[in-house]
Amino acid sequence: MSDFGVRDVERMLRMPRSAILGLVRAGFVSPARGERREYRFSFQDLIVLRAARALRTANVPSHRITRALRSLRRRLPESAPLSGLKISAVGDKVVVADGRAKWQADSGQYVLELDVSVADGELRVLARGEPPREPDAEDWFRRGEAAEGEDAARTREAYERALALDPGHVGARLNLGRLLHAASEFFAAESIYREGLRVAGNHPGLLYNLGVLLQDAGRRSEAIDAYETALLEDPGFADCHYNLALLLEAAGNQQGAIRHMAAYRRLARR
Repeated sequence: MSDFGVRDVERMLRMPRSAILGLVRAGFVSPARGERREYRFSFQDLIVLRAARALRTANVPSHRITRALRSLRRRLPESAPLSGLKISAVGDKVVVADGRAKWQADSGQYVLELDVSVADGELRVLARGEPPREPDAEDWFRRGEAAEGEDAARTREAYERALALDPGHVGARLNLGRLLHAASEFFAAESIYREGLRVAGNHPGLLYNLGVLLQDAGRRSEAIDAYETALLEDPGFADCHYNLALLLEAAGNQQGAIRHMAAYRRLARR
């Protein structure tokens, strides 16, 4: 059953649209199409998307990710807690932990030679004999994601630690900036986004979030610049077209507003 649109996936997985569509284009997930040809994702698709992103970050080869995720999809139940599965790379294997057992995603073979420990509220799975390691930026990013909606202070600290270790971690910047924006800490959020653009270049997700922030702050001309730059990087960023169309209309640029609203509607039908 395909119940979720792209916006739902963005909200539930806290992934930028560009990352979601990139994983679709890479073939890691094949969502269904709705009546207007828009993508419709199943619950299993959400799990596979999250797994694909984590394995890509762990530098697992694409061919191994594809094979593992195809097998994982076949083994997924129709309904399961999205937070109940942990997918990680152990050596050159893709390992799935469901809270009761651990198994290799591509072969289904159960993994017995793992040590499990809990530290700072996080389940850690290590190959037996593998020495514990200090959390890296991705570890802190995942801790922040896990704490979202439950502990704002711990969430913020986790993202800040991730950025201290890796200033170019775009996911941590997007999420931390969004939290600061929601808390009306506009100056701090803007600093997070602009520093990310300095380090990571013109990332469309950072530019879009910056545009939303500037728009909410009443700095419309700067928001227009941010959206236009984002679209130079990702012309298929539908929500960016939509926001830009509204700002151009308010600024009296009817031709530009019509053009970008038409682009939004065309992309939304996909």
